[in-house]
Amino acid sequence: MADRLVTMAHGGGGSRMLELLEEIVFPLLGQASDSPIEAEDAAALSLPGTRVAYTTDCFVVKPIFFPGGDIGKLAVCGTVNDLAMRGARPLYLTLALILEEGLPFEVLKQVIESAAQWAKQAGVEIVAGDTKVVERGAADAIYINTSGIGVIPEGREVSIKGARPGDLLLLNGFIGDHETSVLSKREGFDFEVAIDSDCAPLHSLVERMQQAGSIHALRDATRGGLAAVLKEMAQSSGVAIELQEENIPVREGVRGVCEMLGLDPMLLANEGKLVAAVPADNAEAVLQAMRSHPLGCDTAMIGKILQGRKGEVSILTPLGSHRLVRMPSGEHFPRIC
Repeated sequence: MADRLVTMAHGGGGSRMLELLEEIVFPLLGQASDSPIEAEDAAALSLPGTRVAYTTDCFVVKPIFFPGGDIGKLAVCGTVNDLAMRGARPLYLTLALILEEGLPFEVLKQVIESAAQWAKQAGVEIVAGDTKVVERGAADAIYINTSGIGVIPEGREVSIKGARPGDLLLLNGFIGDHETSVLSKREGFDFEVAIDSDCAPLHSLVERMQQAGSIHALRDATRGGLAAVLKEMAQSSGVAIELQEENIPVREGVRGVCEMLGLDPMLLANEGKLVAAVPADNAEAVLQAMRSHPLGCDTAMIGKILQGRKGEVSILTPLGSHRLVRMPSGEHFPRIC
């Protein structure tokens, strides 16, 4: 292509748009698929199962490149994780791009290469998508919309509504890494200790957990952090939750950032953390299975499900006192994921 920037003509549906798709988008996304990407209006898919999980999401993170990830990786991993939280095995993704006029081709290539790499690593195919271009200033470089399809194996039922009194809560590692990483890049904070985003596809971890024992409830802690997801679980399941404060893993670097900015680690966004409610009689087996996986080696047992006031989440401090966890009313910082 003569120019190396996205122009309005690339979103016009004509020859320039076809050039953009055929020379950049299709070849790079094709790396994630066994079949070549084609300009069909819809993909014909084979689903080896009877129960299907379907999800959709949008990604508007700023900046689009941050320590440990980028918007392409985030889009793929976030969609795969949403499917995995229903116990599904992810199979197919769609990926639609909204590009700002003036976006350098080199930046677009890096994002798409990253999306293709992580789709291949997650074992999913990117089978359809769309590209639109908006005027300079009408977007911020690039936005991505995704949809995902996976199959739920027979007999598997995982839902945020499934937590039961007596269940134990397992968390697969340190919280707050993603939001800290994005803030460090966006705001130029010198946090002294470099912290990478935890962005990762969690489906293989969930599979290992399922093989070790039953899971009653499962959710990834993204926007709103661990606090939001536990409040949602308690409300949806009609139970109360009690957490052990000293068992919740937080890196010293993240803790220091929170003290500096007046933030609560429980409210920070994550992109590679899940919390599971599992029956007490197989909690140890699931815990050990999680710790044997690279994305679960820091798994901790952080609390338990109680029969009590619906939706109440409390933290038991090392001093023996309780404090209530409240649902965040908004975001600390926008454009985190």
